[in-house]
Formats: sequence, structure tokens, C-alpha cells
Amino acid sequence: MRQFFKMMFAATFGVFIALMLTVLLVFSVITAMLMSMSSESKLPYTPRYDESVFKLSLNGFVLEDVMDDPLTSFLGENNTLSLKDVIASIRNAKNQNTIKGMYLDVGLFFTGSANVEAIRRELVDFQERGKFIVAYADQYTQAGYTLASVADEIYLNPQGTLALTGFASSTLFYKGLLEKIGIDMMVFKVGKYKGAVEPFLGDKLSDENREQISVYQQEIWNGIVNDISRSRHISASDVNHFADEGLFLTDPINAIECGLIDDIQYRSDVENMIKEKAGQTGASLQTIGVAKMKRAKTPVREYRNKIAIIYAEGEILGVPVSLSSGPIITEELTKELKKLNDDDNVKAVVLRINSPGGSAYVSEQIWKQIIDLKKTKPVVVSMGNVAASGGYYISCAASKIVAEKSTLTGSIGIFGLFPNATGLFDKLSLTSDVVKTNRFADIGDPSRLMTPEEQILIQSSVERGYDTFLSRCAQGRNKSKEEIDEIGQGRIWTGQQARELGLVDELGGIDHAVEIAVKLSGVVNYTLVPVSSSKGFFKDLIQKQLEETKINMLKNGLGNEYEYFKILQQIKTAYGIQARLPYDFKPL
Repeated sequence: MRQFFKMMFAATFGVFIALMLTVLLVFSVITAMLMSMSSESKLPYTPRYDESVFKLSLNGFVLEDVMDDPLTSFLGENNTLSLKDVIASIRNAKNQNTIKGMYLDVGLFFTGSANVEAIRRELVDFQERGKFIVAYADQYTQAGYTLASVADEIYLNPQGTLALTGFASSTLFYKGLLEKIGIDMMVFKVGKYKGAVEPFLGDKLSDENREQISVYQQEIWNGIVNDISRSRHISASDVNHFADEGLFLTDPINAIECGLIDDIQYRSDVENMIKEKAGQTGASLQTIGVAKMKRAKTPVREYRNKIAIIYAEGEILGVPVSLSSGPIITEELTKELKKLNDDDNVKAVVLRINSPGGSAYVSEQIWKQIIDLKKTKPVVVSMGNVAASGGYYISCAASKIVAEKSTLTGSIGIFGLFPNATGLFDKLSLTSDVVKTNRFADIGDPSRLMTPEEQILIQSSVERGYDTFLSRCAQGRNKSKEEIDEIGQGRIWTGQQARELGLVDELGGIDHAVEIAVKLSGVVNYTLVPVSSSKGFFKDLIQKQLEETKINMLKNGLGNEYEYFKILQQIKTAYGIQARLPYDFKPL
């Protein structure tokens, strides 16, 4: 019997070893394939003679910078676009003599208004080079149509929709929910416009917060309406009429009558039209997409002098954890900035910021590193969709600040959140007993009420943080603290308004920021070097998969309650002193 078990063990162990070797072999082959694809994706690409149409597929979301993912390319399309790649591909298509025009294929596309500005500028430039643009969609989102309005011809699915609705901002208030479970949030803030804390204080917006939201929404909407009216040769009132009358939910023929689109067509018919425009004679339309077009450029000479572009996108968090799959900013950014400071070949740095803010403590660490970097080389901030609160905190240290007209910035203010869970403890019949060595050792303990003296201490800490914020801005913008306080108070401004107030130096995109950086550095010949905070493809892939697995397990386990859990996690993340915008900031 013993011999039998030995034989069974040996056979089982042999099968296990064989399986492990097979897995390792398959993994090695896949790794080699992915490495090969990754290397190939960096090589210059020359469009074939029949690739005379550039197809720009706008679908999903747009981030500032997306890691090249050979696995996603191998398995299919990625619904997360990189603003950097979209702009690079449009420019390369513009400069390729073989490219006759663009097929703008718009899907469920969402992004911020500043990104729309940047991409639209490139589309206009492409068109001015004498190349056609034809746009098609089954359903146009507001962001997608704003871009499509540039096109020479705009088509819509006969059963499609054009969601030109205007802006609406919805704020979710947590106070009632927290009261039900026995939690009362202790809020400490400075800034009458600091709306991020209002969901914990009541059930509706304050007059000040409603005012600031209304003002920046209207300014951004007016900009979009004016762009559409100029491109479509219709009046601004025609655009607003379409939105105000709810015509986006009616027969698409109304979009034609309002001058917003040219006709309703099926995709196959539109692609045949594009094929004829491009002079293609094949059976089907031949196109080249973003993945290849971003590499279709003339090789340029490499210079020793470098202008570095580094991206800071997402919430500013003290710990690298989040329930969102999007990017975050942590103190790791300071290490990347330190490397650029130590690199003598880097003559200037462009810091691209797209952040609603977050931890005041991490913002201070990043601010200090930018100050140190600025002592040795120019630092120019390029603002994306939003660079507010903590996002502005780290921006104000720069040599110059560039923003788009519709960038949301400012929100110079500080708040603190501390939960009082005594009601929850009572509901659950929980009690606690504390042993401490000093009087304030248990300050912030959620199991008991804060004393008036503790509240005074925390409020004074928040006010000191706000005073520091004012000092940082005053130092960076060459203004007095009183001048900054007057335009601070947590008030959100558009890039256009911020330029008029002196919070921003110039309006434009990241290219304009690079031009300023080059001028400040004094270099003539240089190479642009993008800096990635990626840990490497495989490490990032594993971390992403683990995070997605965790989220999926929570969603499956909690069902409809997942959203409430997410809110509570956001509250937990916001514990302590914060400089950030509200959580529910929405794209177009």
C-alpha cells in the first residue's frame, strides 16, 4: 500500500511539474510576443499608399497619458484614449502627403472641456491644411459633437441622437444617509465657496456654491455654443433652441433643420462617400488608426538638451489606494521631479496637471519639490481639464502657468473632515474606553463627541493651512496675501477668468507651455522627453488587475449597496485636512 501511494504521489507530482513547465512555456511565449509588440509599437510607421484616410475613433474616456499596453492591443481596442496620442496622430496625419482626409468616427465619447478645446484646435488646423473631415455617429455625446462640428460633413444614424443638452451639475448629499447610520461629520473649513464639504452639511447647495457653479458652467457652455455656431454657420440662438426645446430626443430630421448635421445616413453609405472622396478604388474603405498614425512621423534628430514633460493626473492622495480605476497623484511625483532636478541634460520641465486636488500634506510636499526644481531650471505648468484646490497649490510654484479657456482652476481653500460616530455606536450598543497619557492623545476619536476646545484647535489648524495656501499663492503669483484671499475663499474660476485675475499667465495648450519653457531655458536645439511615472508594463498590469478584481468582488458582494460603500470609502480618504473639489465633478 505504501508503494502504491508512493507511485501515486510520483505520478501526481510528475503531472504537476509538467503543468508548471507548460504554464511557464506559454507565459514565456506570451511575454516574448508582448515584448516584441511593445518594441514594434515604438518604431516609426509609414502609411501604405492605400491608407489615404485617417480614422479617428473617439470612444470612451480621455486621459492625459496612457501607458502603452501591448496586451490590450493584442486582445482588442482600448476604450481609454490618451490626449497625447490623439493630438500626435492628428498632427502626423496632417503632415502626411498620402493622407487625403479624416474619418471622425464618434462613439460614446466623454472628456473634459479643456481636452475638447485642445483636440478641436488640432482638427481645425488639420482642416486648414486642405484636408477633408467627415464625421459620423450612431449617437453624438456633447463632447463628441463639439468636435464633430468642425467637420465638412456631419452624418447621423437614421435612428440616432445628438445629445446637445447644455450643462447640468448634480451634487449628491450624504448628510441624511450618515444620520441614518449614526454618523455626524465634523466639518472645519475656510472659504465661503469651498463646496466640497457641503454634502456633509445639508441637503442643498449654498447660495455661494450655486453662484460659482452657474457662472463657470455658463461661461464654458457659451464657448462651446460659439464654436459650434461658427463652424456650422448658424446662430448661437439656433444651438440653444435645439437644447432648450429638447429636440435631441426627437426625430433626427430636426437636427438637419437646425443646421447641426448635414444628413442622416447609415455607416456603410458614409464610408462609401469617404472612399470616393479619398479616391480609393477598393471594395471597402481603407483607413489608418491612432495606434499607427501616432508613429507615422519623420524621424527627428536627438539633441542632448532636453525639455521634459511630466504628467500629474488624478486625486492627490496620501496613500496609493483608490476604488477608482483612474490615475492618482501620490508623493511618488516628488521622486520623479527630483530626478529631473538632478539631470543636467534637462533644461526645463513642463508639468501637465489635471487634478481636483486632495491631500493638503502631499500637495505641500510636491510644492516644495517644484520650488527646489525651479531654482535650477524653469518649470512651466500646463493645466488640463481641472487644476484646482490642491491642483492649484502645486501649480502656483511654477515659473509660468498656462491654462485652456475652459480649465477649472482656483478653489483656493482648505477643509477638514472628522467623523463623529457616537450615534452608530449607540445603534450597535458599542462602547469604548480610552486610556491615555496626555490630554489630547485621542483627539479625533469617532466614538465620542469632540470637546469645544478640540474643535477650536482643529479650526485653527485649518485656518493656518489656509494662511499657508495664501502665502504659497502670493509668493508664486507675486501678489499680496490679501489680494489672493479676495479671489480665493474656495472660489472656482475658469482658465479665462483666472487669466484676468492673475492666477494664470497665458491661455493655450501643452504646446504653448513647451514654447514658454524653451524660451525661458534659452536652448535652441532640444528634444522633448515625456516622463512616465509607470512602474513598468507588467507591474502596472498586475496592480491594475488586482485593483479591478477587488472592485469586481465588492460589486458582486454588495450589489446596489456598492455605491454607498464607495461614498463611505471616499469619506475615509478625505479624513483630515484636504484641499480639493467636490467628488462628483463630471466630464462633458
